Amino acid sequence: MRFLHTMIRVYDLEAALAFFCGALGLREVRRRDSEKGRFTLVFLETGAEGDTAQLELTHNWDEDAPYTVGRNFGHVAFAVDDIYATCARLQDAGVTILRPPRDGYMAFVRSPDQISVELLQRGDPQPPCEPWASMPNQGTW
Repeated sequence: MRFLHTMIRVYDLEAALAFFCGALGLREVRRRDSEKGRFTLVFLETGAEGDTAQLELTHNWDEDAPYTVGRNFGHVAFAVDDIYATCARLQDAGVTILRPPRDGYMAFVRSPDQISVELLQRGDPQPPCEPWASMPNQGTW
């Protein structure tokens, strides 16, 4: 398993970039705009050798007010070698799979402190399979 990123929601993307890049010194490494989803994702890194962890800034275009504390934090993300085996192991340990890996690529769970954890299949998605393919979402993540 490899730590990928932490996501936070930002109300004012330019102000967030001024803080994280201009003041703090992170650098933007990629950006994705989604017209359909009406959001922009901006990934930042430290640029330090060997440091691959990223900070994902999520800017929802239609947000009409700043986020409250708690709502602004999104999730931590990890790449896993086998999304299905990881979810099965977590489920066997009593963890509820909130967003099952129906697509063979992405799942969400929560820590005991309700921190949202995104699990992403390393490389290409696995073929959809049961019980995951027909398992519904539960709660929020």
